[in-house]
Amino acid sequence: MQFETLLAPSRTQCGVEGGSKKRVLEILANLIAEEAAELNAVDVFRALVAREKLGSTGLGLGIAIPHCRLAQCAQTTGALIVLKEPVDFDAPDNQPVDIICALMVPEQATGEHLQTLAQLAELFQRDSFRQQLRSQTDNQALFVYTEQQLLKLTT
Repeated sequence: MQFETLLAPSRTQCGVEGGSKKRVLEILANLIAEEAAELNAVDVFRALVAREKLGSTGLGLGIAIPHCRLAQCAQTTGALIVLKEPVDFDAPDNQPVDIICALMVPEQATGEHLQTLAQLAELFQRDSFRQQLRSQTDNQALFVYTEQQLLKLTT
């Protein structure tokens, strides 16, 4: 996975008003579809909701990584939001979630999908990483910090 293309400044936001799991998925779908001409927000949202019905993508520790594969997705695309207030995400530790990183992956990219998820989950397990994400108050600073950390995964 080329992590330098996973996020973009426009798909990285902090202080987001979520309110509910459904609303958070809708926000993420809109962010992802804004820059990916082949995707539309309704399809992305439906795919994320369908994946959540299979089981929560909440990891615990306030983290969720909603993800799915879509045939019309040309390349793995992500969005990262840090919520102003945590929302219930049915996480295994029963704690609400405030850091959400969504992934949209091409349908045929099964191996890449699993590898990317594993690497992101490992990164989000780091307490210092989570603390830094939560402390950001500027979208650009959140993007720059996250991008730096993602690039370290490829080295």
